[in-house]
Amino acid sequence: MALRARALYDFRSENPGEISLREHEVLSLCSEQDIEGWLEGINSRGDRGLFPASYVQVIRAPEPGPPADGGPGAPARYANVPPGGFEPLPAPPPAAFQPLLQPQASPGSFQSPGAGFTYGGGAPQPSPQQLYGAYQASLGSDDDWDDEWDDSSTVADEPGALGSGAYPDLDGSSSAGGGAAGRYRLSTRSDLSLGSRGVSAPPPHQVSGAKSSATVSRNLNRFSTFVKSGGEAFVLGEASGFVKDGDKLCVVLGPYGPEWQENPYPFQCTIDDPTKQTKFKGMKSYISYKLVPTHTQVPVHRRYKHFDWLYARLAEKFPVISVPHLPEKQATGRFEEDFISKRRKGLIWWMNHMASHPVLAQCDVFQHFLTCPSSTDEKAWKQGKRKAEKDEMVGANFFLTLSTPPAAALDLQEVESKIDGFKCFTKKMDDSALQLNHTANEFARKQVTGFKKEYQKVGQSFRGLSQAFELDQQAFSVGLNQAIAFTGDAYDAIGELFAEQPRQDLDPVMDLLALYQGHLANFPDIIHVQKGALTKVKESRRHVEEGKMEVQKADGIQDRCNTISFATLAEIHHFHQIRVRDFKSQMQHFLQQQIIFFQKVTQKLEEALHKYDSV
Repeated sequence: MALRARALYDFRSENPGEISLREHEVLSLCSEQDIEGWLEGINSRGDRGLFPASYVQVIRAPEPGPPADGGPGAPARYANVPPGGFEPLPAPPPAAFQPLLQPQASPGSFQSPGAGFTYGGGAPQPSPQQLYGAYQASLGSDDDWDDEWDDSSTVADEPGALGSGAYPDLDGSSSAGGGAAGRYRLSTRSDLSLGSRGVSAPPPHQVSGAKSSATVSRNLNRFSTFVKSGGEAFVLGEASGFVKDGDKLCVVLGPYGPEWQENPYPFQCTIDDPTKQTKFKGMKSYISYKLVPTHTQVPVHRRYKHFDWLYARLAEKFPVISVPHLPEKQATGRFEEDFISKRRKGLIWWMNHMASHPVLAQCDVFQHFLTCPSSTDEKAWKQGKRKAEKDEMVGANFFLTLSTPPAAALDLQEVESKIDGFKCFTKKMDDSALQLNHTANEFARKQVTGFKKEYQKVGQSFRGLSQAFELDQQAFSVGLNQAIAFTGDAYDAIGELFAEQPRQDLDPVMDLLALYQGHLANFPDIIHVQKGALTKVKESRRHVEEGKMEVQKADGIQDRCNTISFATLAEIHHFHQIRVRDFKSQMQHFLQQQIIFFQKVTQKLEEALHKYDSV
């Protein structure tokens, strides 16, 4: 007999490969084996696809009809349900979240924060370690580095380190350093109000009234940026951690809206002297760059892989900040002079944007990168590296570090309008940047090859004419012959000027466009996080209007959404600021170089013209 299942709840498909279910609908199962909480089957409309395993009840035996009297001797409707009947079904659990849930605990019990919370008898909520363990998977492994990175010890193993396994108890205390000065516990776990230690809270399906029965659903796509960034967990009130005073990131209200608080100690950093170095007795070669920050004036040397490691840490830590992309890697020709020069220019642009960002410039891992001399203090370098990789203020906990103005300053409709406007702006700017980059690249190619060749062809033709005139052997024609030959040489020189000019004007423009194309590629994910938060606010408001959710709980969701909105708007404001600064400077440089170029061309032509004065 074919496997069948009965739908316990309605389910609406939102992704390709899923099918929708209606309550009490009977489905045919392709297999009883679930795949990470999903089953495959065919619904009553003939659609085949995936649906949450927790939303259906597998029918393991035929369904005989009950006796006419319906007495106690009637067999159970389902083979796996006791004859005594069953209690009313609880509200449907979030389908895509099922793989994270643990077996249900007894009503009113609490589990250790490290193992996941249990609120009022419901399914345990995942702990921060479970929710954001995926971030730790991306941490750099020593297997990927050479011996200068290897170290068996970590900062997390040192006494008092936050990453040593200490986690705050529910009362705010911690078993390791919880009372340290300048560090305090922040939490968005509003569900803790359902019960306290030693006091049993009723299970969700026994709470009187309808207001506590509804919850804001989790995204079924657990691989979306909103979920992976920790934005969803933060908005739903599942973030909890210790925040040091130095970790707070402040958003302030400026004349144009929210903006990041300025760095009180601005600095710049130069990148010079790319040199080829070797190790392992010459078996391994690499390029080292000398970095000199203006606020320390102490040079440090970094390889490209160090930049790459830093970028990975920053991109992981700051989900609503656009970390500039590094120049692209290259498998071959890494030691060619042109490639080294181009990469250095790209790193200079990258460093300029890093040092200009009020948040990134003050980040501990960036300062460690700029100031720790790895070649002379290897232990300090390794400790800073391990500390960055054990950072707990990532994922949902990152949003705990944000300090924002009063939420009354934000209007959600206005925020949504600004975000939509910026989304259109980035799309148009990206298209325009691609077009300009293509045009500039094609024009540069013509200058290097076509224009040079054409001007030299003209010059060669003039010299040919001069050689023909020399056959005249008349003394009074010598000056003319020499002037025409000089004109041919002038056109040769102009051809060389055209070939060299793109390095001075077009190449810097294309370097800037490449940097901004990286920024533009970042913003769809940043906008997705903010849009996901707005969606949760709208859902909570709908529940309040339907009387299914308490206003206080919905207000908490909106407050946390406002935090993400403030940060997103501050990042957009910073992007526009540096965009105006960079493109103003670059366009001025481009036009100045164009003027200098045509002045050189004019000078060559004037010199050729003066040769005819003495003919």
